[in-house]
Amino acid sequence: MSRISSAFRSFFSILFAGTLPDDIAAAFGFTKSKTTVAAAPAPAAPPAPKVKSSDGALQLLQILQTDSRLVDFLMEDIASYADDQVGAAVRTMHDECRASLLRLVSLSPVIDDVEGTFQKLDPNKAPDAGRIKLLGNIPPSGKVPGGVLRHRGWRAASIRLPATPASGDVTIIAPAELEVE
Repeated sequence: MSRISSAFRSFFSILFAGTLPDDIAAAFGFTKSKTTVAAAPAPAAPPAPKVKSSDGALQLLQILQTDSRLVDFLMEDIASYADDQVGAAVRTMHDECRASLLRLVSLSPVIDDVEGTFQKLDPNKAPDAGRIKLLGNIPPSGKVPGGVLRHRGWRAASIRLPATPASGDVTIIAPAELEVE
């Protein structure tokens, strides 16, 4: 058998059938292995993107920037502007930020009572510092009978952020904008 015809037969057999013909393999001293080759494992699914705790905060900043340009305003040096100019800009931004926040987060007060009223606390234990911040003359033990409510506090009752994109850089709050002329 000529080497050229063996080469063509081998090439097309491997290309279409995935195996070398038995007669060609025997002619060149190759023998089939007694163990069969296991089918190649299916490629593993790409790993799920790692979600970091900062992703939600960055996503909220992205939304507030998109809806109301909040980051642009905060990064602007407003010292040279008159109060009425700043006030006019803030009024619109306040409405847009508030609408975005209410759309994404359901807020409720930590203490649902009227500010300026006396609130009783358990005098036998210090209040949870994550929920209640004590102001004024605090005894060294931290145990107080109560105090005047100066701020009700806020807690997130629910958060409705959209799913983070599987690709893309979540650290980009707002992309740079280039106007092509």
